[in-house]
Amino acid sequence: MGLIFFLLIAICVGGLFLWVVQEIIFKGNWSRFIFFLAVFLPFYITSLSVIYLATGSPFLVSIFQVLKELVVLIAVLVFIFYQKNLFEYPFRLQSTDWLMIGFLGLAALYLFLPLGQASFINKALYFKNMLIPGMVYFLGRNTRFEAVDLKRIFTIIFAIGIGAFLVNLIENFVLDAHLQQLTGYSLFNEAINDIDPTGNFGLTWTFETQAVTKRLASFFSDPLEMASSVLMGFAAGLIWFLTSKKEFNWFYLLVMLCSLGSLVFSASRAAFGAFFVMIFFVALVFRLYKLIAAGFLALLGFAFYVSVFASDDFYYFVLDTLTFENTSSVGHVVEWILALDSMVGNPLGIGLAMSGNAGSVTDELRVGGENQFLIYGVQLGWIGMILYILVLASGVILSLRVFYQTEDLMTARLAFVAAAVKVGLLLPLFTANAEMYTYVSWITWWMVGYSVYAYSRLQSQSNLSLT
Repeated sequence: MGLIFFLLIAICVGGLFLWVVQEIIFKGNWSRFIFFLAVFLPFYITSLSVIYLATGSPFLVSIFQVLKELVVLIAVLVFIFYQKNLFEYPFRLQSTDWLMIGFLGLAALYLFLPLGQASFINKALYFKNMLIPGMVYFLGRNTRFEAVDLKRIFTIIFAIGIGAFLVNLIENFVLDAHLQQLTGYSLFNEAINDIDPTGNFGLTWTFETQAVTKRLASFFSDPLEMASSVLMGFAAGLIWFLTSKKEFNWFYLLVMLCSLGSLVFSASRAAFGAFFVMIFFVALVFRLYKLIAAGFLALLGFAFYVSVFASDDFYYFVLDTLTFENTSSVGHVVEWILALDSMVGNPLGIGLAMSGNAGSVTDELRVGGENQFLIYGVQLGWIGMILYILVLASGVILSLRVFYQTEDLMTARLAFVAAAVKVGLLLPLFTANAEMYTYVSWITWWMVGYSVYAYSRLQSQSNLSLT
């Protein structure tokens, strides 16, 4: 059975990769790379797990591991190759571009500076994990899609959102087990990532709550990645629901409900908080002040329910979460304190691959690791952390401007999702190395890049009209 699934994955992933690569190389459609990422990244770890379970070959796993980076690199090289005169290409850099260049430039400098105890190879691997999302942003920044292509991207996002929930239902009501218990996830982690199985389900502690109930992940790498990723599905469903004819609204409502269902199955407190942050952001964008008032009343109602009617276990679960007294919350606080202590003592940083949960960061050298902002602060210093924050803020602001100003409905939808999800991810960024969630991270960086391009085009049109 494992061999059959391996062959199915090899045919599907390999076929999609070959189609995208021939589109990129032979037709010059380098922007097609995003379709491969949107389809492959949600299944990335599950695919690798099944491949290792079926073959036991680290070599075969490594081939599939590099496909996501390889397709991005091929797209960048073909983009450069197809420019007749690259030095005359009209880039028209915006604030987000300059900040992204500054952030990645600082990281490149730290790659060669003799800082930290990590080996150069580990530093290079960590830098690669920072550079690839920057390349995805760069490619989005120069993508010119027709409405039909943008619709295909949204269709993939909708399919991932619905598919994740359907798998959750099967896990919960049919299998009564995590999908990862059947795909060789633990074996893959132990052999490839040198991570021993932990927890009551033989996976990792991430897959269970303190009450030893299951936290499901569907086909994503873990519940936290799924929880962050379905935020994108909800935001996409919401904007299509608000901007489509009423006879089609049922489908987008289904997408939102499936996304919420997966959020419940993930049992991620940070993602639940992120969802409400995103809803508050949406209410501000559309000036739905009644929705903000309703949300506040709902929060008061929840507090009343917890105080009066909730069971003791649930009451103390909420209380311990708010007071940072439960085990998970205490762990976050300890990691934050360690990171802040390092940043105070080393304001210019201690070098790449010295913080976070990436595979190139060894446990012996790790300082902090459960806050994306502090992870960059530990490694690149206060300047690096501030640059990262400014990149996010600038990307959200320009995406919002595009949403308000453009007359292109598909571009407006994309810009809305880019802004809403980046704002929604702020809480997961505070509690996890969330840039490692490649599906939601890379796709939204591409969306931000595409939105910045649209903003640059709007500026050009405005300047032409003035002249």
